Amino acid sequence: MADFLTDEKVVSRAFLVGVQTPGMEAGEGTELLGELKELVENLRLTVTRTTLVTLRDRQQPKFLIGSGKAAELIAQAKEDGADVIVIDEELSPAQQRNWEEESGLAVIDRQEVILEIFADRAQTREAVLQVALARMEYSLPRLTRAWTHLSRQRGKGAMGGEGETQLEQDRRIVRDRIAHLKEEIATVISQRATQRRKRQRTPVPGVAIVGYTNAGKSSLLNKLTGAQVLAADKLFATLDPTTRQLELPDGRMLLATDTVGFIRRLPHRLVEAFKATLEEVVVADFIIHVLDVANPNVAHHFATTMEVLGELGAAGKPIITVFNKVDAADRQTLALIRAQHPDSLFISVHTGEGLDRLLARCEELTEDNHEAVDLLIPHNRYDVVARLHGAGQVRKQESLAEGVRLTGRFPQKLKPLYDPFRFVAPPPQRKPAGKRVPKA
Repeated sequence: MADFLTDEKVVSRAFLVGVQTPGMEAGEGTELLGELKELVENLRLTVTRTTLVTLRDRQQPKFLIGSGKAAELIAQAKEDGADVIVIDEELSPAQQRNWEEESGLAVIDRQEVILEIFADRAQTREAVLQVALARMEYSLPRLTRAWTHLSRQRGKGAMGGEGETQLEQDRRIVRDRIAHLKEEIATVISQRATQRRKRQRTPVPGVAIVGYTNAGKSSLLNKLTGAQVLAADKLFATLDPTTRQLELPDGRMLLATDTVGFIRRLPHRLVEAFKATLEEVVVADFIIHVLDVANPNVAHHFATTMEVLGELGAAGKPIITVFNKVDAADRQTLALIRAQHPDSLFISVHTGEGLDRLLARCEELTEDNHEAVDLLIPHNRYDVVARLHGAGQVRKQESLAEGVRLTGRFPQKLKPLYDPFRFVAPPPQRKPAGKRVPKA
């Protein structure tokens, strides 16, 4: 992939082209174009113009759209002084090359925009590796964009065999890099699995906070836990999962994890690359699904998140649906969404409205994961007593000659630990019957 942000010519002005295909709902192309504009602005580019093209039938093989329309758009982009044309559809490598040859400008698609944002925001080693892999896999079939002027022959030597072109060498370098990145990611995934097993041995229930990007997930985590996770009003402000302890009003603890935001048309290679990150959703006991109720596309955002949860195999988990930013929504919108989602919660992270009800719902779901038991633990197993005190709610403790009697509610994850010590009350002793005196 040509890194269009670091080319010798500074790219600062973007001309955006949206596409309304026959399979889309009415107005969907316009909505997606508005989202693309926000994505591009997140790359610190100035949008010169946005224009929507309606495809009456199938896509055209050369430019995706008709040649005449492509020429018209190129003329408009040059008139606006644009440096890059951004097309809100996935372009094949050949279509991308055709656009660039015809226009003499950099031409990218929605996938490349999202990849650039992820590359710009990745912080941890895992996120950096995953984004690098996704970019390399994207770039491999597009290397001719960067090397059409270097297709000369090279002689036999250490850099390659006789007749090997510069393009072939670079393809080999990219393939080797992809293989190396996959090995590194496998190591990171193994390390994360080890960390996750350690967390699961500490039987604190877990909740994953998911939702469309910029819905307020990081802000909610900060508000509930006192964390300092970056929370900005922009798409993909945070990419890396963050786990913090959340203390519920009844004193029990939760592990709350903020995950990467979802988005429509997220490049599939990024979904695959971030599987390890999104696995936090799969291992969570339940999910908080955050939506921006003030966003006019909230219905599409709901559908997108549920689709991704289904792909991850997590759609069957208990889900608390939370509509955030009620302080920014009008009454009519709120009334409509309340009617459509009667079991959902409506909150404002900014004002704190509704957070008490959210915590109460978390308590209910955590309660469902606990079992009320009566235990008798031998005096030589105070390690078990200590773990139960740390993980559950001890309602009564009594020291007996046989051991420690504990009554309380404990996570069912700890069932293998406490099951052998269930207290079984001895059967009541019956008084011996007296001798019957015969009647006279």
